[in-house]
Amino acid sequence: MRRRLALLVSAVTAMVLVAFAVPLAIVVRLVIADRAMAEATDAVRSVSGVVATGAGQAEIQQAALAPPRPVTVFQNGQHPLGAPAPQTPAVRLAERGQSFTVAGPGGREIVVAVLGLDGGPVVVRTFVSNADLTKGVTEAWLILAALGIVLLGLGVAVADRLLGSVTRPIYELARVSHVLAAGDLDARASLDGPPEVREVATGLNHLAGRIRDLIWQEREQVADLSHRLRTPLTALRLEVEAMPDAQDSDGHLLLQVQALEQAVTSLIDDARTRTRTAGSCDAAEVVAERAAFWLMLANDQSRMMSTELAAGPLPVGVAAPELAACVDALLGNVFAHTPQGTSFTVRLRPRAAGGAVLSVTDTGPGFADADLVRRGASGGQSTGLGLDIARQAAEASGGSLTIKPGDGGHVVVELGPPQPALERH
Repeated sequence: MRRRLALLVSAVTAMVLVAFAVPLAIVVRLVIADRAMAEATDAVRSVSGVVATGAGQAEIQQAALAPPRPVTVFQNGQHPLGAPAPQTPAVRLAERGQSFTVAGPGGREIVVAVLGLDGGPVVVRTFVSNADLTKGVTEAWLILAALGIVLLGLGVAVADRLLGSVTRPIYELARVSHVLAAGDLDARASLDGPPEVREVATGLNHLAGRIRDLIWQEREQVADLSHRLRTPLTALRLEVEAMPDAQDSDGHLLLQVQALEQAVTSLIDDARTRTRTAGSCDAAEVVAERAAFWLMLANDQSRMMSTELAAGPLPVGVAAPELAACVDALLGNVFAHTPQGTSFTVRLRPRAAGGAVLSVTDTGPGFADADLVRRGASGGQSTGLGLDIARQAAEASGGSLTIKPGDGGHVVVELGPPQPALERH
């Protein structure tokens, strides 16, 4: 934008300069030509005055050759005095008593007839060449061109500074909008620039504050809803603790209840203290931790759970809580929508373009619809949010989620690498 405006100002300035410089150049040429003609005319009149006084040939010769311009004096039947020159048709015409100026191929000829002398009319003649008529025109035009270039440069420089006072705040608004889009809702635009730009910056800051408040309210509601789950979980834990040891001899049931209670507590703390921002984590560590959590439930349901996890670290561009929620959603779908005893495999490998590829496969009935990643879409009696949670985590890192067709369920989640943080000033 700034470059285009600068080009526009340059074009307008150049047109204005041309509109003034061309007529001025023509005037300069005319003035120089008129000055040369006036100088030649004065020289002819001066010699004509000497001739009219009846001066002798020596005096006329001296006056004809005097600076600034030599002239020629033609007398009837005598050799011309002054500067050598041929007797042109203009001279012969002037001998009839006429004085005039005539333009020729090489310049302009001035002839003046002096009448009333004893020997007949005397013609005083001089010639102004085209070189004399244009002497100094080139230098004057070069000065005008140089002055025009200087004025054009000054105009562009001033315009660039003025445009910078408008475009810099606009660029700052764009940068702040990108920072806000990345999740940093504390970013604010500076109130600099023209009134219109300041008004836009004020509106952007107000919008950012409003979005932050709405997200905070939403997370408060999520935290409150999650907190309501703690009452039945606490009652369930107390009931399990009161069970005879014979009914839970290995303590698996108590461990599962405690793990579920910890997960709910972590959800409450996460909702109250964190807003969704771009982050990164070690996918190998997070996936291994969540796989170990689901392994206990898999053993209780006689499911064969296989893990093929690449050695870490595998940095990905999504925060650890989001990636953990993604893994929980995928494995939760396996437990919710496949019969007990269905085996499944969790694989994690590096991604060629950076990041990691997470896949979950099972030997269950598979997906009836390959378009279940739409939010709220479900092939069974569920909320339809599990795959959407996984999709959001994948896309937040610059990756994608894909449901592979075929026997059994096969979900592939590509996680992009961490992205560099945007600068804040």
